[in-house]
Formats: sequence, C-alpha cells, structure tokens
Amino acid sequence: MASYRSNLPQLSGGDFLTDGGLETTLVFHRGIDLPCFAAFPLVMSEDGRETLRAYFKPYLETARERGVGFILDTVTWRTNADWGKKLGYSADDLADVQRRSVAFACELCEAYATDRTPVVINGVLGPRGDGYKADSRMSAREAERYHAPQIEVFHDTPADMVSAITLTYPEEAIGIVRAAQSRGLPVVISFTLETDGRLPSGDTLQKAIERVDAATGSGPIYYMINCAHPTHFESTVATEGTWLNRVKGIRANASTLSHAELDAATELDAGDPAALARHYQSLRQRMTQLCVLGGCCGTDHRHIVAICEACNPRSGFASSHAQELQRVS
Repeated sequence: MASYRSNLPQLSGGDFLTDGGLETTLVFHRGIDLPCFAAFPLVMSEDGRETLRAYFKPYLETARERGVGFILDTVTWRTNADWGKKLGYSADDLADVQRRSVAFACELCEAYATDRTPVVINGVLGPRGDGYKADSRMSAREAERYHAPQIEVFHDTPADMVSAITLTYPEEAIGIVRAAQSRGLPVVISFTLETDGRLPSGDTLQKAIERVDAATGSGPIYYMINCAHPTHFESTVATEGTWLNRVKGIRANASTLSHAELDAATELDAGDPAALARHYQSLRQRMTQLCVLGGCCGTDHRHIVAICEACNPRSGFASSHAQELQRVS
C-alpha cells in the first residue's frame, strides 16, 4: 500500500529534496551509455540496480542528515509507448519496468526513511516527445488516452503520487492530470522553460498554469519548473498572482545554456554549484511557498548540498559543506 497517497507530507509544511540530474550523472560522470537518454533499463538487472543505489544513496543520506524529507523519483521518465518502442520494449515490458521501478524505490525508502525524514515515492512520467520541443502536439483528450496506461500501472503500485516532468505544452499536461484524477492519484506538473522564460510551445508559464487549472479544476497538487537555469525564469517569477503560488518546486539545470545548445553539447557543463545555490536562495526569498528543491541536467550531489546550505544555512550541515562541494557524487 502507498504510505502517503492520501496525505502527502510536502503539503503540510517542511522542506523536501530531490536528486539531481540522473541521466547526465550516469552518462558523463559514470560513463554509462543510455540510448535515448533512458535510465529505466538499469532497473531490470542487479548490476543496474546497484548503479542506481550508488547514485541515490548520497542524496538520501543528505536528506536524512539534514532532517528534511525526500521526493524519490522512479527511473521511468522514458517509459511511454513511443520511447519504449524505440528501445525495443513492448507495452507489457514497460508496465513491468514501472512495477520494478516502484519496488526498487520502496527498497530505498525502507532503508532511509524515518519519522522525521519521510521519503515520498513519486512515479515519474515524461513527455511523449523530445522534452525540449513542442513540435508534435496532442490534444488534451489524446494525451489523456496516451498516458492513461502508465498512470494505471502506478495506481496499482505503492507509488504515493505521480509527476509529469519536462512538459513542453499545456494540452499534454491537461491530459495527464485528467488521467491521474480519474484514478485518484495525486499529480504534479513540471514545465520546462526556454531562455526567455516561456514554454517551448511559446506559452507563458502563467498562461500554461492557468489553462491547466481551468481545465482540471486546479487538479495538480502543485506545479514545478525543471530543466532550465534560474536565469531563464527569474524575471518570470518576479511577478505576483495566485498562479505563482501554485509553483512549489524547482529542479534547475546546472548550465545557463539553452536547450538547443545542451542538445548539441558533447561535454557536460556542470556550472558552479555555489552560484546555482545563490540563485535558489534568491528564488526562495521571493517564492516563500517553495518546498521541493532539487536539480536537473548537469547537477549532481554537490549542487544539492550547496542548495541546502544556501537555503537553510542553520541546519548544522555546514561543517561538511566545503568538502562535499569538491566531491562528485
């Protein structure tokens, strides 16, 4: 049974961390080939699961040491039908991957969760398309039908919630939310933004959030921004309005490069962890509702430690801060 599906702890106050850039860490720091940028095949072998344990361990330990919660993602960002087909996985194969991914997350949860530091198991969905482009768009109804099988599988596992990560246009978000609502699953929507602070579709973040809320009765439990550097959206969130209060999580990129530049890059731009952390500190001073803090492409454990230090400097973790900034997870 899901531990928190009916009472998610991040909605009751307190801070929660996430991991950083799983795929970029595995590819650039660990030298692991990930066709189609898909990490999910790793969960199907013991060697792969051991790689994932080693990846998640420092993040989970950091959350426990700091006395904060953790949102533990399943490694299922690419487990929809289109990406699965490219990788040679059938619908039944993908459902098995999802179930095994949740089971793996449960194993980590049992090892690291405490009453003071809850671990929320988050079933992750990715966009049908690229994640950086909005050139092949579905209607909301098509998106609901397309993503419903993934959500149905998550519903029948101990996943506490689902999140759609790196979405590029509102209609896909609306469809995902409706599919989750029909199955009683809490759902989070995370949009990615371009260097101008707009979605790849050209929609403003405000318009996208307001459209999804209007079409779903404010269905998402909250919204997030991911796969963009804070400099790309700081002016976007410098406004006021009820829509902005719906954004409760940030998973930023380490690099200031655009999506097109990152797509063409052959080397990792890990940026400056301390500088990224200062951006988070500034965002949090303005967006007091932020409670979920993590990283996306190019970030690793160093960045999360730096973000913790900048956003909560009196937590008692400062003694190891300098040492951690020098260590790549």
